[in-house]
Amino acid sequence: MKPKILSTLPGYTAALFRADVLAGLTVAMVALPLSIAIAIASGAAPVTGLITAIVGGFLISALGGSRVQIGGPTGAFIVVVYGVIAEHGHDGLVLATLMSGVILLVAGWFKAGSLVKHIPEAVINGFTIGIAIIIATSQLSDLLGLTVADLPADFLPKIAALWEARDTFNLRALVLGLATIAIIVILRRLLPRFPGLILAIALCSAAVALLSLPVDTIQSRFGALPGTLPLPQFPALSVARMIDLLPSALIIAFLAGVESLLSAKVADRMIGGNTRPNAEVIANGAANIGSALFGGLPATGAIARTATNVHAGGRTPVAGMVHALAILVVMLLAAPLAGYLAMPALAGLLLITAWNMSEPQHWKRHLAARRSDRVLLVLTLVLTVLTDLTLAIGVGVAIGLALRLRRREVPEARWHDPEH
Repeated sequence: MKPKILSTLPGYTAALFRADVLAGLTVAMVALPLSIAIAIASGAAPVTGLITAIVGGFLISALGGSRVQIGGPTGAFIVVVYGVIAEHGHDGLVLATLMSGVILLVAGWFKAGSLVKHIPEAVINGFTIGIAIIIATSQLSDLLGLTVADLPADFLPKIAALWEARDTFNLRALVLGLATIAIIVILRRLLPRFPGLILAIALCSAAVALLSLPVDTIQSRFGALPGTLPLPQFPALSVARMIDLLPSALIIAFLAGVESLLSAKVADRMIGGNTRPNAEVIANGAANIGSALFGGLPATGAIARTATNVHAGGRTPVAGMVHALAILVVMLLAAPLAGYLAMPALAGLLLITAWNMSEPQHWKRHLAARRSDRVLLVLTLVLTVLTDLTLAIGVGVAIGLALRLRRREVPEARWHDPEH
C-alpha cells in the first residue's frame, strides 16, 4: 500500500522532472475544458469540475499506486452525479462523495483492490457503453441549441423532452458543435501529441465572442467562475441522510475503484509498470474525501488523460501533481476567460468523450464473443440506459459470476433432508 511516488523519488533526475513538467502541462490543457464540461453535464456548477481536477487529481497522483495515473472527474460519473443532485441537491452529492471516500479507504485497507479482476469484462463493457449513450443524449440539447426548461434525468423522458423542444433548434449552435468535433478529430490524426482539444474549443468559443453569435456560453448560463478555491468545510451529517445516500455512495466508490484500477492497468501496459492496486484504492478514497470537503465531484483515475500523460512523456507521479497545480494556476489567474467557453463546443467535446468511452475499436470483438457474454453485455447496457447503475451493476455482476462458476463446472450442492 506504499504510494508509488516514494519508490520513484530515489534517483529522480532533472531530466525526469523536465519531462514530467511538460507532460503535466500538456494534460492540464486537456483536463481544463473537459473537467468543466463534465461538471456541467453532471448538473453541477462548472467550478466543481476544476476543484475535482485540482484536489482529487493531486491526491490520486501523490498517494496512488501508479506511476502515471491522472485523476479528476470522469464521464463515468455523470449519470450517478446527475441523479444524486436531482434528488438530494449538491449537499447530498458532497456527503455521498465523502462517504464513498471512506468506503474506498476501508476497501483499500482490507486489500480489496485485487478483486476488480473478478468483475466480468462483459459487465464493464456493457455499463461503459450504456454510460456513453446517456452522456451523448444529454449533450444533444446544447449541441442543437435547444431550449429545454427542465431536462429529465431518465433516458426515455429525456428523449421525449428533446423532441418537444425541436422548434427551438439553433443552426449556429449545431455548426459550432460539429466544427469542434471536426477540428479535434483532424488534429488528433495529423498531430496526435498536439493538444487540439483546447485549440478547437478556443477557436469556436472565440467565434461566438467576436461574432456575437446567439449561443450560450458558461458565463451567460452560470455566471462568472470564481478565481479561488473555496475553503474546505464538512457537510452536515445525520444518520437518516447517510442511510438514504448509502446506495449512491456505494456506486460512486465502485465506479471510482474500478475505473481507476482499469486505467492503471492500461497505463502499465503502455510503460511496462506495475501498479499497486490497494494503494490506488486508498488514494481514490483520500481524493474523494478531499474533493468533497472542497465541494467538488467524485474523482477517479481517467484513462484518456492518463494515456495523454504517457504519450507526452510523463513517467512519475510528479506529472499528475503538476497537472493539478497547473489547473489551479489557471483558475487563480484566468478564471474569467473560461466564462467565454461556448456550450455547443463543450457538447462536441463530450460527444467525442462518449464515443471514445464506447471503444468502437472493440465492437467487432464483442460481437465475436460467446453468446452468453454478448447477452450479458447487452443486458447490462440496457439496464444502465433504462434503469440505473445500481441495478445494472448488481444484476450484471451476479449473472456474470454465476456464468463463470457454470463454465468451471462447479459440482452442484448436495441438499440433505433436515429430518435425517
